[in-house]
Parts: sequence; structure tokens; C-alpha cells
Amino acid sequence: MKKLLIVESPGKIKTLKKILGPEFRVEASIGHVMELAFTGPKRLGFEFNIERRKVITHYSPRKERGEEVLRRLREAAKNCDIIYLASDPDREGESISWHLSRELGLKGKNFHRICFTEITEREIKKAIGNPGTINIELVDSQRARQCLDKLVGFEVSPLLWASTGGKSAGRVQSSTLHLICEREKERLEFIPKDYWVLKAKYAPLDKPVFEASFKKLVFEKLEPGAEKPDPHHVFTEAEATRIRDMALANEHVVLNVENKEEDNFPPPPLITSSLQQVAGVMFKFSPKHTMKVAQELYEGIDGKGVITYMRTDSTALSQDFIAEARQYLTELHPETLPEKPPHYKTKDNTQGAHEAIRPTSAYFTPEKAKTKLSPDQHRLYELVWNRAMASQSKPARLSKSKILLKADETHWEAMGTVVLKPGYLIFWKNKSLEQDKHLPVLTVGDKIPCREIKIDKRTTEPPPRYSEPRLVQTMERKGIGRPSTYASTIATLKDRDYVILEKNVLAPTDLGMKSDEALVRAIPELTNTEFTAEMESSLDQIADGKKSMDEYLISWAQDFLEPALKKAREILGVKEGAPSSYASGGGGEKGKTVSPKALQKLTEKRDKALIKAQKEKIQPICPKGHGLMLLKASTKSKTLYWKCSAPQCEEFAWYVELSTHKCPTCGKPMEKIPSKKVEGGYFLKCKDASHGEQVMFKDRKTKEWVLAAKR
Repeated sequence: MKKLLIVESPGKIKTLKKILGPEFRVEASIGHVMELAFTGPKRLGFEFNIERRKVITHYSPRKERGEEVLRRLREAAKNCDIIYLASDPDREGESISWHLSRELGLKGKNFHRICFTEITEREIKKAIGNPGTINIELVDSQRARQCLDKLVGFEVSPLLWASTGGKSAGRVQSSTLHLICEREKERLEFIPKDYWVLKAKYAPLDKPVFEASFKKLVFEKLEPGAEKPDPHHVFTEAEATRIRDMALANEHVVLNVENKEEDNFPPPPLITSSLQQVAGVMFKFSPKHTMKVAQELYEGIDGKGVITYMRTDSTALSQDFIAEARQYLTELHPETLPEKPPHYKTKDNTQGAHEAIRPTSAYFTPEKAKTKLSPDQHRLYELVWNRAMASQSKPARLSKSKILLKADETHWEAMGTVVLKPGYLIFWKNKSLEQDKHLPVLTVGDKIPCREIKIDKRTTEPPPRYSEPRLVQTMERKGIGRPSTYASTIATLKDRDYVILEKNVLAPTDLGMKSDEALVRAIPELTNTEFTAEMESSLDQIADGKKSMDEYLISWAQDFLEPALKKAREILGVKEGAPSSYASGGGGEKGKTVSPKALQKLTEKRDKALIKAQKEKIQPICPKGHGLMLLKASTKSKTLYWKCSAPQCEEFAWYVELSTHKCPTCGKPMEKIPSKKVEGGYFLKCKDASHGEQVMFKDRKTKEWVLAAKR
């Protein structure tokens, strides 16, 4: 009996073939094979049937690659008796399996949906032995996400084209950009302020020297009616000098001593956002690079996946791994083994794999992995392994001490920390606990000689710009986007020229600031992180079967988007283009596929669309229906061109630019066409039908423009 297993990434094929053997044929869909088509009202690929309260979606293969993948998979499916759809365990993966089941004609055939979060023999065979079915509610959540993204992108982006020259707006993109721009405004409005820090150095007899920081003033000798300075902060050099002189002129007496032991608990295992943040801080990895390396570790090294699925927001760990980790600790680090496994709270809105990022085996240590992994792979694997093992270890036991001293009206405080038992610290470093800070044993009433008091002038600093890892953490905390979109959202902001990476932090460009300001004025909801988080929450509710995809999308478009767009056009002074209705009276087949011939006809209209766009400031849509055509600048040819916004699409067309040269035959201005042969060069063309096409090139010797025939 022949069996077919279809996964998303071709990187998994080699590992899976080694695990499953010759009985299985393993193929890859290479991500999504279908997408919302270039049809319907405003070519959104979907429409609303108001009478039936239904969303009617139309799909087409993703570019020529999608068609080629489908042909290959259909051929493979014909020759197999059982088909397993094993796309990733999240809503995007569920949607891929749903599309494959329809496009491969698997209805009524022996096919199964399986999921696994690690590519190991144990987990793969366990998944095949316990197959499931496609979760339609999860599919609806992904389809709703697609429709929302296209609605925002196609309807709101034109407002930016006509007002600021911005290239696009997005459901997650715009609120993320707002975070960056708001931080920049805070920095621009920030007024620095000087302040002074005082530290006293003590030398008790026969005891270690220690330092204490100025804590506060108690104003015991303040004149009646006199103005009190800030008791905790020093904002003038004169006040700092007064405090120092007062403290040096008086005895320092111990007012209070505190000593206690407490636990410092281990951090939870890594999730997508924390992995990107820690890798960014420790190794200067961008979120995109972190996910690329994590994907390689997940797909397989030497015939086996070494970490679990890396797109997750859950801190839970499987019981099998917990048992294995405890066995490892028992054998090699018994002093770190807790009586019971630690438990970490998982957020209510987690989706996808429902397990944290962890090694597939506790016994595959970073030392063993070093010879099998590249340097970047090893660094990231060590991070995952250490964090997972730390999460299953005992807390660190600390001894904390505090000494409060008084000199006249001044109070001084010294803090000490000593690690008694390292616990999880043998696996995971905590910067604040890297060095013990000992304080001498003192008692209340002791008089301690003060050797010196140092005054240090400092200046308040503006809030820092976001680094990429810090922005990911903020997005995760505020609930905008999902693990699979953090890195791609930041990449989009950079690609749209809204932000630039400057000294490892994200700085908004002038275009980014203007576009954000326009959206704040016109449609402030789309820049509000709470509004975006509510949309994500609604998608989660659709995935859980608590909300209808159809009702949510129709209500969102009619109750929010349509009136918001009308108001926004008035505010920005933008004329309305095509009608804003997505509704149809009835009919329409759910999931209808657009034929390649229809897409070919659209391609033929591209040139006319570009000319019209130049005159009317309307941005064209990709002829193949993949996304919006974005206007970009070529540094080589010094001209402008249109490029499809979809990352997987290579569709582009040159923007027509008229030269100052006139056709020698008809006298009309000639068009500048970038040269494919000469880097940075171009030639001139006249398309006047009355005399046929005329082409001129620049003569290399004379530098004069000549007709092609005379060249």
C-alpha cells in the first residue's frame, strides 16, 4: 500500500524520508499553494452575500509556482492509496491542508490530517498512528485573517498614496508602525534634565569595605515655612554639595539591618517572541534570521529535528519531555532537581502548537550538538536547550541583605546579594546575579567611618528607540500579530521605507512619520494597538468556534470600515475611486477558482493600468492577483518602477518616464526605457503608430543619441 505525506517545507523531506522509509513518498507544498483571487468587487477575491449573511471567497493558485506544485502533488496523489496532510500545526497550516484537500480532489478518498511539533521518529509515528480531520473553525480563522488583511490593505492604502505617498497600510503593520512613531515623538518632545547621584564608601574596622547610595533627606532641621527640596532626588549641584558636606561632617550610624533568604525562580521555556528577543540581545540576530535558523533546527539535522515547532506562544511542555528532563537532572545534576515539575501559566489566547520551544531530547546536549551544527545553529540550539533545562530546575536560593545608615538629615542604603544555591543558574545566566555582593555583619547603633562621598552628575535620557527584538516583545505583550507574523511585519515596515535600522534600533523615516500621522488623523483605530488586539482576539474566537467568520467580517466591513473610509476621505481630501461595496445580492460559489486564462487577460491590461495610475494617482493591482503594485526607486537606472507587494511574487513593470529628447520622425517626447544590458543605462523609444516604433541609443564614442538603424 503506497502512502503519501505532504508537508509545507521541502527542508523536512530528507529527515522524514529517513524516519518513514520507502513505504512513504514525501512531498512539500512549499507553504501556501492557493490565495484569494484577483476577482470580485475591487478584485478582493471575496464578496458579501448580505441576504444569506455569507462571505463568498474565490481562490486561485499562488503564481506559476502554485500551479506547478499542484500538478506535482496531483500526480503523486494519483499513485498513492493513503494521503497524510501534515502542514504546520497552526491556523495557516490548517488552511494549507484544507486547500490541498480540495485542489487534489481528496474528498471521499483515504486522506488524514496529522500534526506534530517535533520531527523525531517517536512523534512522527505517533501522529500517523493517531490521525485527525481538518479543523474547519481554524481554517475559517485563517480565511477571516486573509480577508481582513486584504480589506485594510486594498481600501486604506490608497488614502496614503494620495496624501503622503505612503506605500501601504496594514492591519498589523500600521499599529506596529504607530508604536515606533509614537516613541519617536516622545524622543523629540523630551527635555533632558540634570540630576546628581551620591555614593558613600564605608570602611568598618576589621570588616570589608562597602558602598551605600544616598536614599533620602529627613528634614529634621528645616526652618519653619522653608521650601522642602525633593527628599529622594537631587537636581542641583549645590544641593548635592550640601548633602555631601553634611554627611561628611557627621557620624554615620546604622539605623536598620535586614537579612533574609528567598527563592529566585527560573524563567519559563522560550516562545517565539522571547526566542527572538534573547537571540537579538545575545547574538545580535534579527528576528528574521532567528526564525530562519530555528526553522533549520526544527526541520532536521543529521536525519532528526532537534527542536520543536518554533512558532508558538505557549509556555507548556509535553509530559514526555518533562519526564526526560527530570531523568537527565537526576543523573547529572541532582542538586537542581525540584520535588515537582515547575508549572508556567499559559495565556488564554495561545494558538498553534500549544507547546514551548524546546530540544527534542534533553540528552542531546549543546556539547554533543557542536560538531553537527553550524555556528549560528549551535548558538541558537544552546539557547533553547539551556532555557528548557533551566525551566525544569530548582529556583536559585539567595541571601539578601540591606543596611540603612543615618548621618544628620541624610539617609544612605546599601544592598547585598549572595547566591547560596545556584539551582537553575547552572543552565541560565541572570546578569543581576552574576557576582555576589557581600555586606559586612553590622548591628543597629554601630557607628561606621565614612571614607569618602562621590558626586556623579547625570542627565535623564529620552526613551530608547525599539530594537527589533524589543519591538517583537512589545507586539507580543500588546497582542498585535501572532508568532508567525512578528518577523514579517518588521520586514514589511523596512521594505516599505517606513523605518530603517540604525545602530541596531528602528528609526522611522519621514515617510513613516507622515503616513502614521495621516492614519492617526483619518482612521485612528487602525493605529490603536488595542483595536488591533481586539481583531486578533476575534480571530481566536473564530478558531475556537465562539464567533462566526461570516458575521464578523460582514459586520466589521459595514459597521466600521465603510463609514471610517468615508470620513477618512473627507479628512484627507481624497476622492473616492471605485465603489466601497463588497456586497452581492446572492449566488456565487464558495471557493471558486480563477482560471489561468482569466489572469492572462489581466496581464495584458497592465501597461494601460500603469499609464492611468500615473495620471490619476491610482495604484494598480498585480496582474496575477497577488497584491498591490508598489512604486519603488531603482538606484541603478535612477527611474521608478512598480513591484508587487506580495513577497513571493516577482511581478514588476517599469514606470513610464518621458525624456527631454524628441522623436526625429514625429517630434513627440520619447520614453526612457531602462536597459537590461547596460547597468544604469537606458534607451529611448517612440511608439507613434503613424511611423512605427523608433528606438534611439547613446553612441559610446560621440555620446550623441542616434537611431537604432544608424548605431
